[in-house]
Amino acid sequence: EVQKLNQQLEEKNGEIQQMINQPPYEKEREILRLQKTLAEKEKAQATSDVLCRSLTDETHQLQRKLASTAEMCQHLAKCLEEKQRKEKGNSDDQIPTERSNQPLDNETSLQALICNLQEENRMLKQKVAHV
Repeated sequence: EVQKLNQQLEEKNGEIQQMINQPPYEKEREILRLQKTLAEKEKAQATSDVLCRSLTDETHQLQRKLASTAEMCQHLAKCLEEKQRKEKGNSDDQIPTERSNQPLDNETSLQALICNLQEENRMLKQKVAHV
């Protein structure tokens, strides 16, 4: 292991000696090449930073939308429960055929709305997880 490291050290020393012995124009050319490489890496880093900020903003936006959707789902669920309680309380006053048709229609439409919101909630969660 020590011999291997010594050999690598000798190779690096040889490269340094080669660079020292190079004519000035070759040194300048190497400096320009290194500066160009550095500029490219800095540009790539700047692009990466912009993309990260953009993804962070999008993540926050999706989290806010997810929270508001979840809040809306809870609100709709409470409204549905209240409506079902009221319908049960008023069911004694209704005609039996009316009782069977109207609550089912309302319940079906509310259930469809809840399903749509749950699906949207699931999609938003997937997007947040992806981001």
